Order: sequence, then structure tokens, then C-alpha cells
Amino acid sequence: MFIYHERIRMIKNVVILEIFDFLKQRGIVSSESEFSEGWLGQCDSYYRGLRFKRGEPSIGVVAICGSRMRRAGEQIIASPRHAHVGRHFLELSEKCLQLVNEDAVELELIS
Repeated sequence: MFIYHERIRMIKNVVILEIFDFLKQRGIVSSESEFSEGWLGQCDSYYRGLRFKRGEPSIGVVAICGSRMRRAGEQIIASPRHAHVGRHFLELSEKCLQLVNEDAVELELIS
């Protein structure tokens, strides 16, 4: 069970980093603070704290981020010119949803 949890922890960090990099490369966020507040639904120092403490994002944060990525992706995909970017938003959102579902399965196994 410990190995499974560590795997999920590592994947959560990788996915959140991937989303931050994606948004920053496109100029959607300019800082970790903006990402923390706008996409993770947390205080401005949340993402920075994760990095420095080598912590893991809570499953709630992953769910919020996934939901916001999905909503943005659905809006962007409506524009044929930017549909490919919208699809990437949706792919990243799906990664978040998979992590939320895997975490729920882990909780069921522990119970």
C-alpha cells in the first residue's frame, strides 16, 4: 500500500507541475502565486510551499485544478482556431480526474 501511495503522490506532483508549465508557456499565468490562486484555488504561496517542502498537493486541489482545466478547455475548444489548445486542456484535466478516482479507490481499500 505504501508503494501505491508514493506512486500516486509522485504522479500528483508531476501532473500539477505539467499544468503549471503548460499555462506558463502560453502566458496564461505569469507566476506561481497566480497559478496557486487562479488554478489551484489556494493562497498565493501554496504551490511555492509544495516545491520547497517537497509536499504533495491535496486530492481536493487536484480536483479543483482538473475542474478549472476542463471548464477552460471546453470554452477554448469551441474556437476552431484554438481547438488543439483546448484539447490539451482537456487531456490535462483528465489526468487530474484519473488521480482523483485512483485516490478514491485507495481510500476504499484502506476502509
